[in-house]
Amino acid sequence: MEREHVDTRIPAVEISHLTKIYHSDDEGNKTALSDISLTVQPGDIYGIIGLSGAGKSTLVRCINGLEGYDSGSVKVRGREVKGLAPRDLRALRQETGMIFQHFNLMPSRTVAGNVGLPLRSRSDRRSRVPRLLDLVGLEDLADRYPSELSGGQQQRVAIARALANSPDILLSDEATSALDPTTTKSILQLLRDLHDRLGITIVLITHEMSVVRQICNKIAVIDHGTIVERGRVFDVFANPQASLTRSFVSTTSNLDKVNDLIQQDSPLVRLEPGQMLLRMSYVTKEVSEALVSRISRIYDLDVNIIFGDIDVVEGAPLGGLVVRLSGRADQIAGALDYLRERHIGIEVLKS
Repeated sequence: MEREHVDTRIPAVEISHLTKIYHSDDEGNKTALSDISLTVQPGDIYGIIGLSGAGKSTLVRCINGLEGYDSGSVKVRGREVKGLAPRDLRALRQETGMIFQHFNLMPSRTVAGNVGLPLRSRSDRRSRVPRLLDLVGLEDLADRYPSELSGGQQQRVAIARALANSPDILLSDEATSALDPTTTKSILQLLRDLHDRLGITIVLITHEMSVVRQICNKIAVIDHGTIVERGRVFDVFANPQASLTRSFVSTTSNLDKVNDLIQQDSPLVRLEPGQMLLRMSYVTKEVSEALVSRISRIYDLDVNIIFGDIDVVEGAPLGGLVVRLSGRADQIAGALDYLRERHIGIEVLKS
């Protein structure tokens, strides 16, 4: 869909020292957000992840002006949200699409009617709605009602409606949480395709690290209203610093299952003399060698892969392997040095 030129020199969203407090006579004051700072550049798919009640949804509502804030700054396209005149606030929301967990469709309107809701004129609806439905793969369902659609189809309708005014920023608040894993994957792929095709910036709120891993390029982890970690997705997954981040990352990988196998003394991880159980992890993007076969040949080792979990994130392999090495001690030591020199994270689990 057509959109005015976006000045890439200006951050899409710039948040500085944001604090939001809910005031209640009955329960006292509750700090929802404390000293939040982050910058979303044009073209980012920026994931904001945290547990329920961490402040994620409050943050996204501050971005589109649905919530006020007590101190700090929220700028969208270089304009401070707080204090915007009602007309300017409406314009901000028109230029910033929003999709929700529960779709928020009007049951009495058809698919086409829901998508056309943000459009004022009949001519706009006539010309734009078919293109929007084609964009999300629902061109044959214009006359259906929400009750006749699957959850994934309803979310596609909601995405088409959010794109009606050709926004350059799309806010996604737990948009896949009500969907099954297969449908979630298809919706995330749709968002990726829209990002690539339209150049749209996406701020994605979620509590699932697998969602961030699949499509985001940057991430901020929020815990009790405070950002505890942020960075590029590959870097955060490869080397998480905060305990909450490590917990999130562990949910996306089966490599930690080896700890349970060791505790259970599983035959899979039992060792004989001259063997070592090793976890190998990618910690940088600069890895392209066939490392397992190389250490096997160079150091005359038997390398048995117990299990692995490797994905491609930001165009580079991420994850690792659990392997059992068999050989002389000096051969194994040489192999470990070889791997470390090639930026492979090494953890000796058992020897």
